[in-house]
Amino acid sequence: MLRVSGPQDVWWEVLPEHARQLPVELAGIDAYLDDERFIAPWRAVFAERLGRPSVPVETLLRLLYLKHRYQLGYETLCREVADSLSWRRFCRIPLASPVPHPTTLVKLVRRSGPQISEQLNAALLDKLVEEKLLRCRKLRIDTTVIEADIDHPTDADLLEHGVRKLGRLVRRIKAAGAAGRTPFRDRSRSAGQRLKQISRTLRRRTGRALGEIDRLTGEVAVIARATLQDVAAVERNARRALRGRPTGQLAHLVGELAGTVAGTRRLLEQTALRLAGIRTIPDRMVSLADPDARPIRKGKPQHPTQFGYTALVAEDEDGFVVDHQVNRGNPADAPQLVPAVERVTALTGRVPATVVADRGFGTAANDRALAELGVRRIGLPRTGIPVKARREYERSRPFRRMRNWRVGIEARISHLKRSFGFRRTRLRRLAGAQTWAGLGIFAYNLHRMTVLSR
Repeated sequence: MLRVSGPQDVWWEVLPEHARQLPVELAGIDAYLDDERFIAPWRAVFAERLGRPSVPVETLLRLLYLKHRYQLGYETLCREVADSLSWRRFCRIPLASPVPHPTTLVKLVRRSGPQISEQLNAALLDKLVEEKLLRCRKLRIDTTVIEADIDHPTDADLLEHGVRKLGRLVRRIKAAGAAGRTPFRDRSRSAGQRLKQISRTLRRRTGRALGEIDRLTGEVAVIARATLQDVAAVERNARRALRGRPTGQLAHLVGELAGTVAGTRRLLEQTALRLAGIRTIPDRMVSLADPDARPIRKGKPQHPTQFGYTALVAEDEDGFVVDHQVNRGNPADAPQLVPAVERVTALTGRVPATVVADRGFGTAANDRALAELGVRRIGLPRTGIPVKARREYERSRPFRRMRNWRVGIEARISHLKRSFGFRRTRLRRLAGAQTWAGLGIFAYNLHRMTVLSR
């Protein structure tokens, strides 16, 4: 059941004045969040009268800001709020009331999904436009990688993970009372032994190490195939037990088992291609825990290959992130430019006078499309060797000034990664990465608003 606000606490008035005052940053954000447009997105998540009372929305919003502003885990966040008078008052939690439990916050964030974070960002940007804090006369755009919360993947490691997860799910299904007589052999130990042998082989650093690793990887693949054969009978008999019980824990376990079987089969296909000498595999799966994560190469010497999602970030001249998009894999940069400018135009009601980006966005088609939209100054360097006229234009002083201003977005992305959790998403799958990035951008824009309002 939806609760917008909690009970009023008269005990705050007992405290001395200096103990009741909020820091300048939190006081500005506290007043800013007292707007109905930040409450409206949550009305679709909770029923108005049915169910247990939810955490008050005004408390939830402020807790999520503190979490992403200071990059705290849920348990640490709840502990710090309970120990701090200013944070407790900012979150509007009475002195005699407990702080919401960390698992409650986890469930609420998962339930909200990327739609809520998108609506919160749209409401905040709309409010900034109304108050003329956001003008967006200039726009710079770039893409970056948000890493998934996974280890560096290898074929053998992924298959061993699949064998272990299948064994664990089968044990839980049997404990739930389904497929109790179906024979199943847990081969997790055998797969783990091969993985240890691969680790010892890598330490040798000899010329025969690669061949030995391929042989052991093939043995892990054989173990995974045998496990899938046993799991097929367990899944079939478990589905029979589900007849008349389409919901509940058993249904959830059977559905997770089916998804893990599909993922393990895909990993076996990838491993067969790699052992056959095919090193480049399109749309490669790199995790069973986060199946939407993909390998991404951005040409960085220190990080040649990253695993996660690609995020587009658009920043205006005042440092507000006015548009962001999180995508699966590594789509081309150029097709994302014009839609981003159109979204910003719809938000602010005006076309940015200046749009700059790096060479990945620089195409003649983008120059023409931006000119048709009404952009007066376009700073998109071209790849390859430009013709003489284009070369002279890129050497002109106005273009060089736009190019120098564009470099500043690298610092903004670094700031988002260091201070607002943009380096690694702690939520899985594409929807989780979009939710994580959206809440991080929401916290950043709120913080930026307090800086510019001083």
